[in-house]
Amino acid sequence: MSTSIVARLKLARDDFTLDVDLQLPGRGVSALFGHSGSGKTSCLRCLAGLERAASAYIEVNGEVWEDSARGYFRPPHLRPVGYVFQEASLFAHLTVRGNLEFGWRRVAPAERKVNLDQACQLLGIGHLLARRPATLSGGEAQRVGIARALLSSPRLLLMDEPLAALDGPRKREILPYLERLHDELDIPLVYVSHAQDEVARLADHLVLLEQGQAVASGPVGETLARLDLSLAQGEDAGVVFAGLVVGHDPHYDLLTLRLPGNNGPLLRIAHPAQVMGSTLRVKVQARDISLALTADGTSSILNRLPVRVRQSRPAANPAHVLVSLDADGNALLARITRFSADQLGLHPGQLLFAQIKSVALLG
Repeated sequence: MSTSIVARLKLARDDFTLDVDLQLPGRGVSALFGHSGSGKTSCLRCLAGLERAASAYIEVNGEVWEDSARGYFRPPHLRPVGYVFQEASLFAHLTVRGNLEFGWRRVAPAERKVNLDQACQLLGIGHLLARRPATLSGGEAQRVGIARALLSSPRLLLMDEPLAALDGPRKREILPYLERLHDELDIPLVYVSHAQDEVARLADHLVLLEQGQAVASGPVGETLARLDLSLAQGEDAGVVFAGLVVGHDPHYDLLTLRLPGNNGPLLRIAHPAQVMGSTLRVKVQARDISLALTADGTSSILNRLPVRVRQSRPAANPAHVLVSLDADGNALLARITRFSADQLGLHPGQLLFAQIKSVALLG
């Protein structure tokens, strides 16, 4: 059976036009990323059937939900979708348990993929079951809303900026639970966000939307490293890796990760021991990489990787240059001054050493 999500949509509304042709993985998390008004929520609403495009073809893992060419439209209540909005929108007159059971009871027992205990365990809300929504914090309410969506046993989970209404501490509270959904559930998730840190932490596949057009779509690590996209120009520009835990130095409390590839380079980060062979997601920001002609090991910088220059281009700041690098098949992104680029004689194919000043463990 096909394991992909196909969405070909053309929608015109006032002064906005959405025109996308997307093919997303049928597993994992696909993020729709872009500024307000880029078409992210419109895509999500079309997938759910809440908005009907003039021209549309939607197929989810081999099942056609909409085909305007044949005049076929599956209405929203017949689409096996779980939808999580910015606000939890819980039923105020029901307890948390009542809210959870509302969707669960509407699914035939033979079709239930997630049970109440599992949803409570995944979202950490078992102790809230007797509470009313008015007594919950924003983070607690949103976790209940996600659990309610899961209990509808969806074949596709849609999240429309679920952290946008939360403050920093509440966002940090809920992100680990979203990661658990990614790791433990086999339900594809389409996640809308304009926050690059959320995308880096959660997404496997990234779609960049600008003015109703999909200007890029691909694996998150590769897409974040593309110099031709606006993502590379932001202050938080950087790349994401899934590193394999291969060692730990207890004396210095340094964790060693191997980057993807048969002979992937090693990164050391200050972090307590983790299970050997487990995978951790890390982000290396462009501003945290300097470049050198030689592997001089006399500085305090822990990580020096041999790299080859792929290409470079001017940054938004005229004093800077963006440099795309290859580290044994892994893409890195560096932001250096134009002066430094000239001093290095920077050119495609050049062998250099990337000195990584900081590695952020995501999660």
